[in-house]
Amino acid sequence: MGQTSATGTIHSINVSGGGVPKRPVPTAEVAPDGLTSDQQAHPRFHGGPERAVCLLGLDAIERLQAEGHPIAPGTTGENLTIAGLDWATVVPGARFTFEGGVALEVLSYAVPCGQIRASFADGNEQRIAHETHPAESRVYTRVLTPGTLRKDEGCTLHAPESRD
Repeated sequence: MGQTSATGTIHSINVSGGGVPKRPVPTAEVAPDGLTSDQQAHPRFHGGPERAVCLLGLDAIERLQAEGHPIAPGTTGENLTIAGLDWATVVPGARFTFEGGVALEVLSYAVPCGQIRASFADGNEQRIAHETHPAESRVYTRVLTPGTLRKDEGCTLHAPESRD
């Protein structure tokens, strides 16, 4: 019944001047409202302190690519693509701590929007909706500790305590 943890790596840091796809960069500064080099095309729905940094697992992207979808890191608007974690364990309340000191807390699942349709062979962005595909959903996080993130930096996922 205690807190569990697992380790992963930043596969890609993704930013844009607004909208998708987000393009890879080697480093990014993280402030309370998100990556300072990233902009959102629709701030009413994305960004801000409660949706500061969006994450998606590399394993989810690879499963979708194997199904024939043209998804790639950053094409669904995630800021961080994380490798090496069982994405089904990334749930609200989980916390990421990165080697450089940045800390993020998962607050919610990101609802897919029509802007990411091009990432899916059939144009159905709901393919990564948490309700139907929980291990392939993006998550929104808030920033607990700002700082600098680097590609290939390690991270630890601290899962919330089980309520069993």
